[in-house]
Amino acid sequence: MKNCFQIVLLLLIVFAFGCKSDDVKQPEIITPVTFQIDSTNKFPIISDDALLTLVQKQTFKYFWDFGHPVSGLARERNTSGDVVTSGGSGFGIMTIPIAIEREFITRGQGLERMQKIVAFLKTNTLKFHGAFPHWINGATGAAVPFSAKDDGADLVETSYLIQGLLTARQYFNGNDAIETALRNDINTIWNGVEWDWFRKNNENVLYWHWSPNYNWDMNLPIKGWNECLITYALAASSPTHAIPNSVYENGWTGNGSFKNGNSYYGITLPLGSAYGGPLFFSQYSFLGINPTNLTDQYTNYLTQNQNHTLINYNYCKTNPLKYNGYSELCWGLTASDIQDGYNANSPTSDKGVIAPTAALSAFPYTPIESMKALKFFYYKLGNRLWGDYGFYDSFSLQTTWYANSYLAIDQGPIIIMIENHRSGLPWKLFMSSPEIKTGMKNLGFQSPNL
Repeated sequence: MKNCFQIVLLLLIVFAFGCKSDDVKQPEIITPVTFQIDSTNKFPIISDDALLTLVQKQTFKYFWDFGHPVSGLARERNTSGDVVTSGGSGFGIMTIPIAIEREFITRGQGLERMQKIVAFLKTNTLKFHGAFPHWINGATGAAVPFSAKDDGADLVETSYLIQGLLTARQYFNGNDAIETALRNDINTIWNGVEWDWFRKNNENVLYWHWSPNYNWDMNLPIKGWNECLITYALAASSPTHAIPNSVYENGWTGNGSFKNGNSYYGITLPLGSAYGGPLFFSQYSFLGINPTNLTDQYTNYLTQNQNHTLINYNYCKTNPLKYNGYSELCWGLTASDIQDGYNANSPTSDKGVIAPTAALSAFPYTPIESMKALKFFYYKLGNRLWGDYGFYDSFSLQTTWYANSYLAIDQGPIIIMIENHRSGLPWKLFMSSPEIKTGMKNLGFQSPNL
């Protein structure tokens, strides 16, 4: 009994100190307790290909079975009720062609869901200069405030939604009246976004938010390097409200000031902040934008994304903060739920929490490392991490905590990026958009896909 009390006391001490540590330069502040992970397989072994299909199919249920019954849009998380997310819905839309091609649903079923979604977005959803709010009431289309002053347009979330809609437009390419009407409705939404208006008084930068009640008070310019390349790519590609190259260069790249060039774990990071930031920086924009052989005056974007991912991987493998469980099998830091909150986890803001979406959405960049992580998550952690809609959002082996949440913005990239690794379908669809080819060339990008 005395030993049990000592163990519990030690765990409480570790929890109190472990959760506060986020400084990669002070590993000595954590004294971990080694929990023995049960190494037995919790599920029957299947082929790697079958496992990838299983993960895609199970995760797709979040968008298909749990989609809002009125609008068809994706709920923000599994406890959100009527609150749907514009960006997460864009990710969900991108999963529909995948589900059809993988025979999870029929083309007719996918088309029917797309009709519901697009009709709601076109007719029912409140828009601000053509842009969508971050959160929407999935039953009424009203804006739901994301924060005190964020009750209007969110241009970045809008860009994730448009990325999905253009992918679907390219997929549903039939000559019949239904698919033709769907494409026309998508074009109406796409053409209605006033990207250039978000320059705020014609500045050479785009702004993230605008509110009908607070105007530009959020005052957040969209500057790189982060998850927002897709916003500038779409803004430059708009047939109706395009921005000039000067907005991209002065705003997004800061005339080249977004370059890094330093080495971490022997790996050079071309762009961005120290250690690359959370992994969604190399994932959200590249659900549709194919980084393969994509270059400009600043970098090769596949190299950027691979190196960012490998730095994140090597940080977890090296484990400077000595968190229990971090290894070459258990890695991946990105924005996710943490105990009692949410955090943009990264090597410079590490709370000891691993998010499966981080490693699994990196499959196109690190297929070997991502497959090892997938097998660990599925076979070794089993149903503590695996549920009705695929992998739960996050977990900590340091404190033996497992989330019971699912988030649309984390589930979607798993399906999409696994498919980009397997067949490249989402990349092929989005990059086939003629407007994207023109717009990205105007920004100085070069690629065989353009």
